Amino acid sequence: MAGYVTFEEERCKGCELCKTVCPKQIIIMRAATNSRGYHPAAVERMEECTACASCARMCPDSVITVERR
Repeated sequence: MAGYVTFEEERCKGCELCKTVCPKQIIIMRAATNSRGYHPAAVERMEECTACASCARMCPDSVITVERR
């Protein structure tokens, strides 16, 4: 079963905590900034996501949703 991760980019403050806990190291910080001036997180290779939800648990602002598909 594959995972699918979404980020509420406008609420992401680019703290990178999600990036540090991803066991697959597939979370990146986007080059573009959101309206608040932060580089939001995104998943680089979604097909490698295992839906472990470590990123969502670590996010201090609850901007990450993880689904199993």
